[in-house]
Amino acid sequence: MNQYWYSKPTIEFMAREVEQQCGNEGDGCAFLSTPSIYFSLKDKGVKARSKCLDFDTAFNKDPNYVFYDFNRPEDLPEELCGTFHMVVIDPPFITREVWEKYTAAAKRLLRPQGGIILGSTIDENEAFMGELLGCAKKQFRPSIPNLVYQYSLYANYESEGLENPNPEIPPMD
Repeated sequence: MNQYWYSKPTIEFMAREVEQQCGNEGDGCAFLSTPSIYFSLKDKGVKARSKCLDFDTAFNKDPNYVFYDFNRPEDLPEELCGTFHMVVIDPPFITREVWEKYTAAAKRLLRPQGGIILGSTIDENEAFMGELLGCAKKQFRPSIPNLVYQYSLYANYESEGLENPNPEIPPMD
């Protein structure tokens, strides 16, 4: 597994996006394989209502850490299912098969009346992001230093911030 990290400005932007979307009392976020965003939350209320779901047990000192193996979405703790307003997803692999497992986890975690999803993957995955999660590609693209190809953000909701280009990324041709 290769691990790449978003730039600091991208992490801060994504944390602010979550805080804006989960600002109402009771709205929490499940961070699937996105610990850098979870740990960058500044809003204590949003952070308290959220969970960091990750395979890396180095994060287990945080009270909101939950061990998460993407290969086993059925093993998510029952008490978390149907409780989140938002899910943020950045899988360690970009294949459709992996995204299908993350989709199963997201659908289990989101509230029954639906919720919002923010995900990060390559442009070649645009069609199945719409098919699996109802997500569309957004203008804001994350900066991931040292990664040879460019990712895009996908969401199933409208957001002014996501419709503006990231100043860290050169305009697309």
